[in-house]
Amino acid sequence: MTLTESLAPHLPYLRRYARALTGSQTSGDAYVRAALTAVLAGKSELATDLPPRVALYRLFHIIWASTASQLDQDVSLDLKQVTPEERLRSLTSSARAALLLTAVEGFSLSEAGKILDETPEEVEQSIVEAQHAIERQLASRVLIIEDESIIALDLENLVVELGHKVVGAAASKDEAVAKARAQQPGLILADINLGEGGSGIDAVQEILRSFDIPVIFVTAYPERLLTGERPEPTYLITKPFLPETVQATIGQALFFHSLRREAA
Repeated sequence: MTLTESLAPHLPYLRRYARALTGSQTSGDAYVRAALTAVLAGKSELATDLPPRVALYRLFHIIWASTASQLDQDVSLDLKQVTPEERLRSLTSSARAALLLTAVEGFSLSEAGKILDETPEEVEQSIVEAQHAIERQLASRVLIIEDESIIALDLENLVVELGHKVVGAAASKDEAVAKARAQQPGLILADINLGEGGSGIDAVQEILRSFDIPVIFVTAYPERLLTGERPEPTYLITKPFLPETVQATIGQALFFHSLRREAA
């Protein structure tokens, strides 16, 4: 098996991870391309003592780490006086990476440690730090766009448990657009395919013409949307989803939305 063949199955998921970590499709994909270019050009080598997927993510992190510190702030915060947005922003990039690697990408503590060049204990501590910073710190008003009622109810219950308020659930494009205009949510969780109700992507695109809202797409086939060949979602949750995956992804979406809003 060639190097390209061994890495190909892992690239869609590395793109998903890179986009969530950087908060941008463009930035995430650029880091992935840089990692692949370094390998194929012989400028960097994959660790031969690690499984290909772990080695690929580790190489990505070596390249990404040189700029990650730009998002970290060397400040001491009085948590009783700062806003929820400031508390989340104080979370380090390393802590966010540890949470995403385990909760979204499914790596073990040991594997995440190999990727981040940390011990499993350090990774676990970072995860706890990230979970505490995210949990209930950016309570938002959430619109769920999902045509399967059971999945919609599961998402609603989970979102409420995380401290957010569900302002509506829609099963079709037209219903989603109408509820978004009426309720003005702060976050959208949207299925890609709404069956006879149309396209979740089309619904979101129409909503975003009027509102600046972070969006997380939910799909059973993420690899179909992560080819890197066209504009694609930044945040993806794979069905069936785990509670910690939803929590981590919501945290990233709100984290970067707050940064962009402050920079505007």
